[in-house]
Amino acid sequence: KMANKDIVAYWDVPLADKVHRVEFEHGTTSGKRVIYVDGREIYRKDWMFKLVGKEHFNIKDAKCVISIEAVSGFAYEYTLEINGKSLKKFVENQVKVQSAWLLYSKGEKVRICLGEH
Repeated sequence: KMANKDIVAYWDVPLADKVHRVEFEHGTTSGKRVIYVDGREIYRKDWMFKLVGKEHFNIKDAKCVISIEAVSGFAYEYTLEINGKSLKKFVENQVKVQSAWLLYSKGEKVRICLGEH
């Protein structure tokens, strides 16, 4: 992992296969945007005139959107949507459609899933 990444937000996304880690890098002066999924770079724009907006990408069949919004001055808010739902709603829905539990074992997050109905 590169130590000089300017990660401004990260999310854990539980899908049927595993929990994926999404990391987002945002250069608030250059507009640079980089998206990593499970430590692997999947998207990069090194310079963008607009500092706010949306970035679309997929994890497996899940359609994901990161929204960048200015809150005040040079402060930004980052939100992740999966399949048109906020991450919170998506996770609540995943728990309903899959028999899944998040446990902690030796400090690590472990997800037990009994498959989709």
